[in-house]
Amino acid sequence: MILADNILKKIKEYKKELDMKGDLPSDTHLAKYYENFRKRFGPDRLRNLDGEALLEAIHDHRNRDSLVYWLEFKNDDEFPAIFGGIAGGSALKFGIYRRKETGEWTTGSPQNQRGLPIEEAILIARTHRDQLLKGAELLDKLPINATDLDYSNLQHDMDYLAPAISNSSWGHKYLSLLYPEKLDNYHTPYYQRFHLIKLLQIPPQEDGRYVCAGRYVSIARELGISLNNLTATLISLNGSPYQYWRIGTTKGLRGDSEWKYMREGGYIAIGWNELGDISYISNDKAGKEKIREKITARYPDSPGTASKQANQVFNFIFGIKNGDLVLACSGMKVLGIGKVTGGYVFKEGPNFSHRRPVEWLSLDPWDLPEKEGLTSTLSKLKIHANLAEAESHILDISTLKTHQRLSGLLGRIQSALERKGQIILYGPPGTGKTYWAERAAYELAALYNFGKSFDELSDEHRKQVLGNDKFPGIIRICSFHPAYGYEDFLEGYKPEVVDGQMIFNLSDGIFKKLCEDAQKDTDHRFFLIIDEINRGDIPRIFGELITILEKNKRGKPVTLPLSKAQFQVPDNIYIIGTMNTADRSIALLDTALRRRFGFIEIMPDSSILGRSSVRGIPLGPWLDAINRQICDNIGRDARNLQIGHSYLLENGSPISDFSIFSRVIQEDIIPLLEEYCYEDYSVLEKILGKGLVDVGNQRIKHELFEESRRDDLIQALITPFPVMFTSSRVQESESEEPEEDLTGSEIISEENADD
Repeated sequence: MILADNILKKIKEYKKELDMKGDLPSDTHLAKYYENFRKRFGPDRLRNLDGEALLEAIHDHRNRDSLVYWLEFKNDDEFPAIFGGIAGGSALKFGIYRRKETGEWTTGSPQNQRGLPIEEAILIARTHRDQLLKGAELLDKLPINATDLDYSNLQHDMDYLAPAISNSSWGHKYLSLLYPEKLDNYHTPYYQRFHLIKLLQIPPQEDGRYVCAGRYVSIARELGISLNNLTATLISLNGSPYQYWRIGTTKGLRGDSEWKYMREGGYIAIGWNELGDISYISNDKAGKEKIREKITARYPDSPGTASKQANQVFNFIFGIKNGDLVLACSGMKVLGIGKVTGGYVFKEGPNFSHRRPVEWLSLDPWDLPEKEGLTSTLSKLKIHANLAEAESHILDISTLKTHQRLSGLLGRIQSALERKGQIILYGPPGTGKTYWAERAAYELAALYNFGKSFDELSDEHRKQVLGNDKFPGIIRICSFHPAYGYEDFLEGYKPEVVDGQMIFNLSDGIFKKLCEDAQKDTDHRFFLIIDEINRGDIPRIFGELITILEKNKRGKPVTLPLSKAQFQVPDNIYIIGTMNTADRSIALLDTALRRRFGFIEIMPDSSILGRSSVRGIPLGPWLDAINRQICDNIGRDARNLQIGHSYLLENGSPISDFSIFSRVIQEDIIPLLEEYCYEDYSVLEKILGKGLVDVGNQRIKHELFEESRRDDLIQALITPFPVMFTSSRVQESESEEPEEDLTGSEIISEENADD
């Protein structure tokens, strides 16, 4: 057995989840995609090409039928982008490309490019073709049950016989598509080795893109799945690759330990306190040189080590990325493993002042298997045995639940929050923005803090998430409005009556209280939902908070103008705002706010209404028809003024009672459309039809909503949109419902999506 039982089980369970969501292609579909590629670019096809036809077939990015286009950009039903990405960077990674502006063939390096005569360009294409064919020959000869030694020999042969493509990601991708049972589709050694280490496998020591493939082939065989689905599952399970760092915890060789403060404070730190706050340092050579100069000036007794120390300080600020693993060590002893969650912060005091926030994943001490980085305060760990040992200590730690991913819209919200720290869900009214904000907060709070879905939480954990009258929960909610101010959100003076006299006391606002609670409880992640965020005066409400909301500014203190207190936004806080674009476009939001928030659009979704109908009116197609008329007739902002699907939901299910449906139209939808049209009844008539709108008298025919006029109302509602009855949803619904049961509907399970 190659993998440990618990790892095998974990992969199988995760793959099963992906299969149930439809996120993985079937073996039949994979075979079809591979065949499509081979027919167009297989050895037989390339062997028969030459001259300019060969050059353009391989290297012309402008040609969507070229090899480079298929490898880097193609993503459709014929060949989806599920075979490992190589996009990004310069087109020179292919060795040659055709300039967009001039059509000239070009080679060289990004700093030193040169044009090519067509004859020389053809020679390069021939070299690439011949070496791709040589690589295919080598893989043809490779046994299906090849060993590490076989793959090592393959690497040597590739380097010798096909040097122009052996160390290229595009050459590896080409061959992996021809031999998907022999090569993985991680096209860079960094990815190949990272995912092996996550599986607690020690990768081969030899360099190259082909030496690790045998491991993945064996694992896929053990699991009984395709290589493509194995790598896709591992990417989804493990997330993006990260780096591993060792950081010392003592002052000097025999100094006092800082570990207690790091552990309890949820951070890693380094000394060099006398450098002061260096958050202004730029991420470039000039910034590194500035640090070296400051170290030389502050610590003149160690000029020979100034450059080395400057590198460590620079790497602490810029080299360590959010999501990297850090091993806090004392010599060979690992005291804790943490995941970096935020950017550089300077905290003046007697302890190490240069800090980065972390989430501690393991606090069990253990020894590094091999010596590495013992002479530096901060160093990148590279020995595979040390990395795999670190992964083994966090494999089953519950805090690794942060790697779990939600799917669909909730997954998009999760990704945006992890990237930015705060997002705004925006869209027309009635699209469920508040519902999705609350659901995302519930699910993420449950997942991050307890490793379960919200429905799986115990009563006690649910109480911690939602709070009660006695204490606030992990999730808190507020709504912005024109009278909402800085004093409500951060701090301000509020009137109180004491002994019959009016006095003003300085009080903390909802966000300041949330930040203080989050700083005291770094083991949990907190959420603030701001409903109708655009209805408030955002620059005034947020004040100086705008500066420190950014992900890389989290933990950086500012001085509040009223209390003069130091205030910072901790990393374990997420903000979800909702915004109705019928009131205000996101283009009108404060520029500084737009840059600091992620934005996710939520539009009307008639599919939620299924095949439901009311008295023969199909709800989904009717809503689509109304929205089409809005888009066609209201003008430039019409897309933001559509009608949301939640107007046609009752208690989370499509409306099934015609009297309720008619009240929604009369009391909700028509007034909204009147506002959109500025009571221009000629436009209203184009949207709703002549049956409901009396243009001559500038009015809505409200008499049609009387009980005795129900048939007339139905006729008025359907007459403008006869095409909606050709919808496949209507045809399916009609075939399943008896003609006399015009009030029947198929009810789908869906939470209330009202804003």
